[in-house]
Amino acid sequence: MSPGVDALLEQARAGLRRLTPNETVEAVRAGALLIDTRTEAQRREQGELPGAIVVDRTVLEWRLDPASVSRIPEATGYDREIVVVCRHGYSSSLAAASLQALGLRRATDMIGGVQGWREAGLPMSDRPADLRC
Repeated sequence: MSPGVDALLEQARAGLRRLTPNETVEAVRAGALLIDTRTEAQRREQGELPGAIVVDRTVLEWRLDPASVSRIPEATGYDREIVVVCRHGYSSSLAAASLQALGLRRATDMIGGVQGWREAGLPMSDRPADLRC
């Protein structure tokens, strides 16, 4: 019998030092990559995150693995800090755990997702998304 998605999420989060929205702002200022995995519809509804690179969840590992021929230029090393963000902070935890399993030991996610960002009163961007799908 499967332990279920809640157990999977708990296991994923056990290996992460999740960041608050304000800690995420500081991490990005210090050089972390902010990776937005929300769908286009979710971004249209919630808005764009300033400084985020949009990567579709289906190709996340290929775009962020420094050894991948499909990586983005910012995927410069396995020690690069990466903060994954989704709508509410659930799928981003699973994604960050997957990145850690790939060897990106400083991958994590943001507590509360973009909803938490907005609730913290942090600004949204009026610029077009930086799409790297």
